[in-house]
Amino acid sequence: MMKRSYFTAIALTAALAGGQVLAAETSTGLTRDQVKAELAEAVRTGNMVGNDESGKMLNEIYPSRYPAQPAYQGKTRAQVRAELAEAVRTGNILAYDSSSSGKMLNEIYPSRYPAQPAYQGKTRAKVRAELAEAVRTGNILANDPSGSGKMLNEINPGLYDHAS
Repeated sequence: MMKRSYFTAIALTAALAGGQVLAAETSTGLTRDQVKAELAEAVRTGNMVGNDESGKMLNEIYPSRYPAQPAYQGKTRAQVRAELAEAVRTGNILAYDSSSSGKMLNEIYPSRYPAQPAYQGKTRAKVRAELAEAVRTGNILANDPSGSGKMLNEINPGLYDHAS
């Protein structure tokens, strides 16, 4: 009994610390009650990182203490065969020769397979409008010699319109 309450105390301490971090990091508007409910569920299922260096969850370290995890429902044989047939038909299979360097068959022999659907790009007007908006708001990478990777509006916040 003492051993179980010791582990429970450790789990609750770790969970509370994790819950506070979760609450601090989420900006999705979770309420305190929602965070507490998520924490309670994590404690119940052991879905929390254990207090060791393995990085495993408590339910992986002590599987007998927690409810069994639902098994992953894999694909049926028929689904796998259908996917393979479609990949063979379209050439969406990794080439088997050493010179292909990881390319698909339809990339090496495009005339043997149906054409891949073309990506619908942006219109010239759309690109120009996006560029004008980026210039207006300063949302453009600054040519900063330090290589900081900051945007113009981060370096000079008073110069740009921040309204979106």
